Amino acid sequence: MPCADSARSRRSRPAPVPVPIHAIDDLRFIRETMESAASFTAVPGWGVVMIGITALAAAVIASLRPQAIWWVGVWGIEALCAFAVGSSAVFWKARKVQTPLFSRPGRKFVLGLSPPMVAAAVLSVVIYRAGVFSLLPGVWLLLYGAGVVTAGAYSVRIVPIMGLCFMFAGIVALLCPPAWSNAIMAAGFGGLHMVFGTIIARRYGG
Repeated sequence: MPCADSARSRRSRPAPVPVPIHAIDDLRFIRETMESAASFTAVPGWGVVMIGITALAAAVIASLRPQAIWWVGVWGIEALCAFAVGSSAVFWKARKVQTPLFSRPGRKFVLGLSPPMVAAAVLSVVIYRAGVFSLLPGVWLLLYGAGVVTAGAYSVRIVPIMGLCFMFAGIVALLCPPAWSNAIMAAGFGGLHMVFGTIIARRYGG
């Protein structure tokens, strides 16, 4: 009878074998290893170029008046503009390349960049209160470069190379006469951003 045959086939069908717990652990380990080995590819090349352009504009505006307070204020505003441009560009690039911003490589990138940026902010306040404004360009360039190097360990290879160039510019700024500070800032935050941003955009999709 058909009903008997169907019941017999259901009884003869083997029960699903549960996946061993150690196999699930192995799959989880493989997935986490692949995430750790991945690179954060949402570094926005054209956004970096735009930051360089705003930095060149800031250098021109900062040179219009000789007062140190004016110079510090202009570059402080430029730092805020660069943060806004960079954040917006990262979100845009992440959507374009379909890379989750808060993936493991993305979190490591942010964690690598943040401590030197916090250190730069704290030292800026200390240097400003001490009135030793000539140290600011070197400190900014050096610590920004250190942050890019450490964050770049989780990104494409060109990013830590860019960070090393910024660190070199910071060392130059600390050793050169204070009169060169604005030009070095323009060459660093302006020129280096534009050069490396163009390379990133052309090689890594924008």
